[in-house]
Amino acid sequence: MIDIVDVVTRRYHDSVRLMQVSRSIADMNGVQASMVAMGTDLNLELLSEMGFDTGHTTGSGADDLLIAVRADDQATADLARAEVDRLLTAAPRPAAGAPFTPPPPHTVESAADSVGANLALISVPGPHAFVEAMAALEHGMHVMVFSDNVSVEHELALKTKAATEDLLVMGPDCGTAIVHGLGLGFSNVVEPGPVAITGASGTGIQQLCCLFDASGVGVRHALGTGTRDLSAEIGARSTLAALDALDADPEVEVIVLVSKPPDPSVAESVGDAVSACRTPVVNAMLGSADVTLEAAARQAVEVLGKPWVEPPTWRTEIATSRSGALRGLFSGGTLRAEAKAIAEEGLGQLADEPGVPGHWLCDFGDDRYTRGRAHPMIDPAIRLDALAATIDDSETGVVVVDVVLGHAAHPDPASGLVPLVEDARNWGVAVIVSLCGSRGDPQGRDDQARRLMEAGAEVYQSNAAAAGRAVQLTEGVGGG
Repeated sequence: MIDIVDVVTRRYHDSVRLMQVSRSIADMNGVQASMVAMGTDLNLELLSEMGFDTGHTTGSGADDLLIAVRADDQATADLARAEVDRLLTAAPRPAAGAPFTPPPPHTVESAADSVGANLALISVPGPHAFVEAMAALEHGMHVMVFSDNVSVEHELALKTKAATEDLLVMGPDCGTAIVHGLGLGFSNVVEPGPVAITGASGTGIQQLCCLFDASGVGVRHALGTGTRDLSAEIGARSTLAALDALDADPEVEVIVLVSKPPDPSVAESVGDAVSACRTPVVNAMLGSADVTLEAAARQAVEVLGKPWVEPPTWRTEIATSRSGALRGLFSGGTLRAEAKAIAEEGLGQLADEPGVPGHWLCDFGDDRYTRGRAHPMIDPAIRLDALAATIDDSETGVVVVDVVLGHAAHPDPASGLVPLVEDARNWGVAVIVSLCGSRGDPQGRDDQARRLMEAGAEVYQSNAAAAGRAVQLTEGVGGG
């Protein structure tokens, strides 16, 4: 067996591109393992856990490229290493006879001028996002900052600038949005309608969209404001601006405000703004077991005077589990926050990190897991590895995981989960799946659910229902 580990200094590539290259190398005949990623602390740790010698990677950083290949022989290793370079430098060639296409614009400003845009979506490495977002604001554009790992100081500067120009900053770390029915980022396929959503929550917004879709209710706008917007440092600047904009839209008949647990003083100021809205506003600011996304969606549907349709579940038999702890592996921070509030109502305080005794729920979409890596909704590898280890842990009794569908998400998340769910069933570990998806999502919501159910999982579209069921099984209650 031959290992190659190279560090290429100051050579940045997008994490999604690196994920694609890693998969291509891993599929080569004679290659046993590969990793092509940026040199973050997490990736260096993963490289070590894969058994590679990381001695000469000391001093590498997040702007340095790691290339690791394990192959059957030297010739295959050299071939795979050369293929990495080819894949990272290859430029697409136009088809024969294709008309001339002018080169793409090189700046945010020139891109906006070329199409007359008034909204810029920024998706670059976090340390560089501030410059591009500020350029867009100075050019008179609203901004959606998909990038994470942006400093709170930069976020505050962007949102202060936006307020002076009567513009909206969605983000940083804004994973999803719908603007006039157009989905951006991790968006689910939903019909347009009278509902508007805003909040410091990506997967919380997605869950609401999917619950509305299940009841046949459409969504006109969904404006993410960034995970930290309701913190004391940011003071809900984007949330307040979004509420004003949505309240002024005559086609919006109800607004849902969603977030992870907010800062108490900020929550009070947001409450005052809600009271001043002419449009009915439903509160889904999480923090207790009494406030759930499903309950908020139901209330909004009732405000519209439409019938509520219970979100679907997929179960062929009641799951049973060996006695043990509840462990949650989430890709959505808001889904984890909601599940934690529900679980702590029955089980007491839960830890936030894996690998500790007792009950825990972890958000693998947190910044510390995504620095230099694609989000687990795109590349589930880090969470799948953690799930395998969790199932093997003899203290685990029940596992709850979320699966988030929609545009930009992994094309087939069930493919990686099904073998692990089958392993869990063989070991007597119950698996509960919170499936956040709409009927029209490209992955096929019902097909994903069916495959997971046939592997042995109970599947719920409502995250609150999934969390409640996981607690029920952990407490040893087998009934449905």
